[in-house]
Amino acid sequence: MSLDEPRLGAGVAILRDGRLLLIRRRREPEAGAWGLPGGKVDLFETAADAASREVLEETGLRIEASELLCVVDQIDRKAGHHWFAPVYVVEGSCGEPRIVEPEKHDGLEWFALDALPAPLTAPTLGALPHLRERLSRRSADAAS
Repeated sequence: MSLDEPRLGAGVAILRDGRLLLIRRRREPEAGAWGLPGGKVDLFETAADAASREVLEETGLRIEASELLCVVDQIDRKAGHHWFAPVYVVEGSCGEPRIVEPEKHDGLEWFALDALPAPLTAPTLGALPHLRERLSRRSADAAS
């Protein structure tokens, strides 16, 4: 499918006990890759609301996407895809994650940031430096 303009998505870096929740995609784009939960923003929906909704739809977790971590572009000229996505960071979630859409996902796990699986989706790779920097700043602030 070819698009004439970028589409808007939203993702969430969900942390618990220093681990990051990732979900493995079954479908293109990036089938077989691990990534942050998230998806497309619907018309008249805020990006934060879309992120919270997508996390619930994909993992069953209730979250409040309020802290913006970064914005990522996923550009695949060959496939004709361009997604623009704010990525939120959340450290409080309600419930235990599970695969809610088995037709779309076949893996869901918590990973230490120094032991992430491969391959990772492009948006996840784009968000990781920002997440690591945030956690590093937080550690430095706590130490001082």
